[in-house]
Amino acid sequence: MAPGLWRLAAIWLGLGLQSFGGGTATMALIRRCAVDEQRWLSEAEFARDWAISQVAPGINLLCLTVLLGWRVRGLRGACVALLGLAAPSGLITIVLTLMYASIRDSALVHAALAGVIPATIGLGLLMTWQMARPPVGASRAQGGAALALALLVLAGSAVLVGIFRVPVLAVLLGGGGVLGLAEWWRAWRGRRR
Repeated sequence: MAPGLWRLAAIWLGLGLQSFGGGTATMALIRRCAVDEQRWLSEAEFARDWAISQVAPGINLLCLTVLLGWRVRGLRGACVALLGLAAPSGLITIVLTLMYASIRDSALVHAALAGVIPATIGLGLLMTWQMARPPVGASRAQGGAALALALLVLAGSAVLVGIFRVPVLAVLLGGGGVLGLAEWWRAWRGRRR
């Protein structure tokens, strides 16, 4: 059962108040809430919604927030989710920026910021694992060729963007096209048998 708007606002305000550490950390919080705690959607549905958010222009996390709010409570849910996530983090960012201006030269601040980087990378690795599990598992269930193709698209995407600097949108559309064609081919072969 979908939560009421006040409950939904409380959930997203809580996420907004905890969203430190950048996009990966915030996405980890959103995923845990939406998949593990609230059970609004499955791991595979979350991965699909995140993929949709990647192709939309703008800030992907805000797009994901709107999409999840819409899934739960329609247009009002989308507005409440967006406001709940953005308002606290926006206010906290303003306050921290003002505070940082007065302590930015402190050795303690530099050491603390240096510790944030490995923690953020660790969260990124966790999110990568959690996001890769559903599509890789689905590909494995379809057979060795589907798994190999999924892993090739996964690794190829990283190489294309990281080394060859191919635009992200082109890689997303290309990966979707390749796996879409593979699925069409599999379905076409299944009908011919």
